[in-house]
Amino acid sequence: MRQTEFFLKACDPRTLTVGQMMQDAVTRCTPHTDAATIAYLMTHRNYGSLPVVDEEGMLIGIVTDYDLLQAMIDGRDLRKITAAEIMSKNPLAVTEDQTLVQVADLFQDRYITRVPVVKEGKLVGILARRDLLFGYLRASQYWA
Repeated sequence: MRQTEFFLKACDPRTLTVGQMMQDAVTRCTPHTDAATIAYLMTHRNYGSLPVVDEEGMLIGIVTDYDLLQAMIDGRDLRKITAAEIMSKNPLAVTEDQTLVQVADLFQDRYITRVPVVKEGKLVGILARRDLLFGYLRASQYWA
C-alpha cells in the first residue's frame, strides 16, 4: 500500500519520497522459479515485471514481460526455464529516500515504467510511473 493514499492535506509534491509513493507489498520470485509460474503471476495480477530475490531477500534480478516474450519467440518451454536463465541481472533500483523529481527524471531518461525499491540491497517495494502520478495528485489535493 502507498502512504500517499492516506494524505489528508496538501503538500509540495516535489518533496515526496519513493518511500511514500511505492507499493510495499511486492510479489517476487526466486532464481529457481519457473518462467511459466512467473508468466501466470504477471498475467493474472497485471504486472509488467517481477523482481527476483535470493534467500536473504536481496534483489538480484528482474524478469519483465519482454524477457518472457523473447523466451517464447525463441521457442523455449516456459515450464523448463527458470528466472535465473531469463532475468536481467543487477537491475536498476532506487532507494526510499529519493524524491519524486529524482525518480521522475530517471523514469523519463531511462524509458522505464517501474523500478524496484531497495534498502541496503534488500527489496522493500516497487515504484511505477502511475505511483508517481498518484502521489503528485494526492499531494496537490487534486482529489481527496
